[in-house]
Amino acid sequence: MAEIATIARPYAEAAFELADASGTLEAWSRALAGLAEAVSQPDMQQLLGNPLVSDTALVQMLLAVVEQSAGEATAETRNFLLALAENKRLAVLPAVREQFEALKNERQGAVDALIESAFALDQGELATLVADLERRFRRKVRPEVRVDAELIGGARITIGDQVIDGSVRGKLAALAAGLVES
Repeated sequence: MAEIATIARPYAEAAFELADASGTLEAWSRALAGLAEAVSQPDMQQLLGNPLVSDTALVQMLLAVVEQSAGEATAETRNFLLALAENKRLAVLPAVREQFEALKNERQGAVDALIESAFALDQGELATLVADLERRFRRKVRPEVRVDAELIGGARITIGDQVIDGSVRGKLAALAAGLVES
């Protein structure tokens, strides 16, 4: 996993510098999201590993994805994909996207938060929770909310490498671990 991150880093940094300089961070973000999703599909994985499929053909297929997700592909996007294809690095696009988003969030003073809740949150509860997280982390919080009934009650919040586990399941696991240690 670290190897993929290492390979993806220079591409993510180059894409970020291009996007930042041209003021197109959001367009690049949408394009990379579509590309990452596309190369993660099993059919595309087979094409990426097929020596009979040319780099140009792969780039053309991926440009069609960009046009669907982010509008017309720019010359920079086309050149970026060509560089990845020529270096046989199209498969690292999901890692490139992840690192690009981290750089974008850093620039914008924001963090992504995965909020897993045992029950659906209404807008008021979510707004209060996001406001509390923004105060705690001193950054704008972009929430992604998922319902996970296995939590039994409460919520688990993941921001970067930090996890705030206020779920009943988490508390039961901690209690069980404490009893085993005794």
